[in-house]
Amino acid sequence: MHPELGGYAPSDIRVVAAWDVDARKVGQDVAEAIFAKPNCTAMFCDEVRHTGAKVRMGRVLDGVADHMADYPQDRTFLLGDDAEPTKDEVVRALRETHAHVLMNYRPVGSQAATEFYAECALEAGVAFVNIPVFIASNPAWAARFKAAGVPIIGDDIKAQLGATIVHRVLTNLFRKRGVKLERTYQLNTGGNTDFLNMLNRTRLASKKESKTEAVQSVAETRLDDENIHVGPSDYVAWQNDNKICFLRMQGQMFGGVPMNLELRLSVEDSPNSAGVAIDMIRCAKLAQDRGLAGAILPAAVWFCKHPPEQMADDEAYEAVEAFIAGA
Repeated sequence: MHPELGGYAPSDIRVVAAWDVDARKVGQDVAEAIFAKPNCTAMFCDEVRHTGAKVRMGRVLDGVADHMADYPQDRTFLLGDDAEPTKDEVVRALRETHAHVLMNYRPVGSQAATEFYAECALEAGVAFVNIPVFIASNPAWAARFKAAGVPIIGDDIKAQLGATIVHRVLTNLFRKRGVKLERTYQLNTGGNTDFLNMLNRTRLASKKESKTEAVQSVAETRLDDENIHVGPSDYVAWQNDNKICFLRMQGQMFGGVPMNLELRLSVEDSPNSAGVAIDMIRCAKLAQDRGLAGAILPAAVWFCKHPPEQMADDEAYEAVEAFIAGA
């Protein structure tokens, strides 16, 4: 969304360290690891220049759902054989590589794994960009980042043009046009490891809450739980990284006359997220440059489904643009 952001271009971002738990990636330069299975996204660049950063074995903890071992190896994880790192080893790597920002893309439901890397970011003093569970929007964690003088942006990335932002915009449109929204659902299917991981419904508590609250927060009147369903729905292997959203909204127009809207959205999941991630990383660096600490609200409300505070999208856009401009 920002070819130039606060003086930084996307090309100014350099990968200096990386962690994963898949044996096909551990030990590989990041430029090679991104093409390894189970990655299955559309490729728009056939060759990537070596980064000099080799993927290190990461901490597993709750980062891999148990059921994923039941799927073919080209669809799921082969755990690396290297010893898992201690917090001190991750902190040392962040310091030795002079990292500025740590991006956490652990799978949905990885609470313990995310907290491990959040602790590493705090100790190393590097800005933290968080995706899978609630850290930035958790007051206790936000206070710790504030006290440590470390910026954090999160939680749960809002894709460039994904199901959540479309659902929010349409919900806001209903409100502004005086259409009473009575019930709605958002069903999503995909074939990447994100969707495979989410077949374990016990890992979905924060994801379902963040997606649902993102819609509820812009509705004229909050819907009862039985009248709104927002969340991942199923894993379809042949879809690979293609994510399909089925959206339905039912309501009443003038005179109580019923209406409904149905929408089908098809996107490539990873690049839909990647461009936003690039903006989040640069906003985290900008906050670091300015000596800011704790949750960076203007970036969170625009880029994330579950920021520390919810804000209408028009207001969030103005807030992040003002932040980038230094206002």
